[in-house]
Amino acid sequence: MLLNSGAMKIVLIGSGNVATHLGKAFHKAGHRILQVYGRTEKSASRLAKYLKAESINDLQKLHPKADVYFIALKDEAIAEIISFIPNKEAIVLHTSGSVSIDIFPNSFSNACIAYPLQTFSLTRKLDISNVPFCLESRNPSTKVRLRKLIHSISEHTYWINSDERKTLHLAAVFANNFSNHLFVIAEELLKKKNLPFDLLRPLILETAKKVQQHSALAMQTGPARRGDVQTLEKHLKLLDDSPDYAALYSLFTDSIEAHNGAVL
Repeated sequence: MLLNSGAMKIVLIGSGNVATHLGKAFHKAGHRILQVYGRTEKSASRLAKYLKAESINDLQKLHPKADVYFIALKDEAIAEIISFIPNKEAIVLHTSGSVSIDIFPNSFSNACIAYPLQTFSLTRKLDISNVPFCLESRNPSTKVRLRKLIHSISEHTYWINSDERKTLHLAAVFANNFSNHLFVIAEELLKKKNLPFDLLRPLILETAKKVQQHSALAMQTGPARRGDVQTLEKHLKLLDDSPDYAALYSLFTDSIEAHNGAVL
């Protein structure tokens, strides 16, 4: 999705996982990255070098004539960063799933949100064109510019307000962060018996594939879904030395059983 025209001058405020992936995508799409800001010079310099941009670690040095100030930092840092933006007429946006657009003062007439609904890691390549972006803007004319900007890297855009986005972010935590933590627990259990996590990878992959085409509720399997009391008791017995994991097992079992009526 290379741009022939309409390229924007972007200041990238952040140099972590999200900033790195999005910065590279915007650069590839033909936009000009003016600066990369990081808390330390080291954190910003590598990304800035790749993007052929200036590296800064002083908010007072933010470029005053950027078209877009793209804030990709931790939620708690957003309010502080906003106060340093030198061009209030520019598009100023953050990427948070849980921070309302109301964090922007009314003086920021082109304030926006572009929340990429994906998990980002520096060690993994990611096709940004497949990532859904949840967009919000208080200014109708800014919506056109925002969508054009995001469409230069992904066609998957959705207008979602701050209240809806908070629920979406909560659902994403359940679907991604919590499920990954369960993989961590599964790996620990296997290590106790010197069993490789590779044994579970095909199962995890098939589980993820099934919910791409079917309702997750309809795809539920396992002893709790079947009402297999004997197996449930055996599993809990194996967790006698791990009371925290036993509590989690029981909690998930109860939740699955509570949903069984909707499946049957």
